[in-house]
Amino acid sequence: MSMDITATIWTLLPPIIAIALALITKEVYSSLLIGILTGTLLYTGFHPLHAVQTTFSIMGGKLGDNINICIFLVLLGILVSLITRSGASRAYGEWAVKSIKSRRGAAFATSFLGMFIFVDDYFNCLTVGTVMRPVTDKYRITRAKLAYIIDATAAPICIIAPISSWAAAVGSSLPESSTMDGFMLFLHTIPMNLYALLTIVFLLWLMASDKDFAAMQHHAQRHPDGDVAEMSETHVVGGAGKVYDLILPITALIGLCIAGMLYTGGFWEGASIVEAFADCDSPAALVLGSFFALVFTFLLYIPRKILTFRQFCESFTEGFKSMVPAILILTLAWTLSGVCSEEYLNIGGYVSSVVSGDSVLSMLMPAIFFVISLALAFATGTSWGTFSILIPIAVAVFGDAPSTMLVMTVAACLSGAVCGDHISPISDTTILASAGAQCDHITHVSTQMPYALLVAAVSLAGFLAGGLTGNGIVALAVGGGLLVAVILVLSARFRKQDSQRSA
Repeated sequence: MSMDITATIWTLLPPIIAIALALITKEVYSSLLIGILTGTLLYTGFHPLHAVQTTFSIMGGKLGDNINICIFLVLLGILVSLITRSGASRAYGEWAVKSIKSRRGAAFATSFLGMFIFVDDYFNCLTVGTVMRPVTDKYRITRAKLAYIIDATAAPICIIAPISSWAAAVGSSLPESSTMDGFMLFLHTIPMNLYALLTIVFLLWLMASDKDFAAMQHHAQRHPDGDVAEMSETHVVGGAGKVYDLILPITALIGLCIAGMLYTGGFWEGASIVEAFADCDSPAALVLGSFFALVFTFLLYIPRKILTFRQFCESFTEGFKSMVPAILILTLAWTLSGVCSEEYLNIGGYVSSVVSGDSVLSMLMPAIFFVISLALAFATGTSWGTFSILIPIAVAVFGDAPSTMLVMTVAACLSGAVCGDHISPISDTTILASAGAQCDHITHVSTQMPYALLVAAVSLAGFLAGGLTGNGIVALAVGGGLLVAVILVLSARFRKQDSQRSA
């Protein structure tokens, strides 16, 4: 094939094939790889050897460019493994059983622990579930509700937390040719990330009202004394760690990562705080912060014999293993975005030429990206793979400058990815939330889905309004206003049900 297919409709084929295969097979790794190979075959005129060479050339370059993200994920995995092994999670659980006096208190304590552990969703799901299960069981909160609280404070918190594995992944999803700072783009998406923000508001209302509806309510009515599942209980084994052995390493990680950002941004060379954050090398800062957090944890644990030196070293391989799936999916997603970049197929040139001539389509982009992102994350079970595929396309549509429409469209990608992740039975975080809560997995998915879809509907309305007006504040106001209206309607319904019962 000698014809030049760059910046033509053919360039859409690799992401479409990756998305379609992911929908059909529910297998994201092979789908991404086939999408990549389709792109390199198109680029090399269907020369198999050159296509494979090009694939691994792009992959090597992308890994080299993003190696700090991979190192950060490994160091984070090691830190998570150390905290779990130390017994600090168990100590927190034992303290919570003694300190919490009510059903609402148990729910709020679970959510606040989830919000505190915002550095990584895997760590969040397993730690919060294992720690809080005895407390929520004591107050007859169903395991399905516990799983929902865990899931609603995992990805939605991580996707609006600047110091997290998710922030690093989003920042690294920009096309190679982009001159934008990925971390600053991520910061701008936080106030427009409707699904994440509204999910947290909705969760806080559910816990304050101590009510449920739809599938969650039916499940609670069938299990009035809680649904302590007859599953093999998994307890976090470990040393004699105390509550502060959980709090101090996480606090150190957050503080040191912020210090790393200020350092790489030139704060100590005279730059202001705002300039330092704007000019920082966030992947390098996260590596520095997580490395020194590990040194801090070593000094905290080893002299006090919380862990032996051998146990400390064993956590290195454990932590690395736990992050292999995340690193693999990021590597494949980076490679696919490389194949679609300006140097190769130039999908951006084609998409922007189509959209730039249609102002109505351009206004609908945030809502369209939200729906596509939700469907893709639902089908593949991965939000990281989803936004890694879609963010480069969003940048291609709106150009390489952080305009309101670009920020809103990227925020819509992130919102849809988290929502799709929530309602997908094959999502890793959903599976981990079920495992952490020791809840039947399909029960968790079916009871969580009505809540997730309700917030998704008001988020979609917000993105439609924001796109039509070109204003992110309008998007947040419409989404938030609709959620408040839904909450008022549900509250009135609950009051009516209560009065009927008392009558």
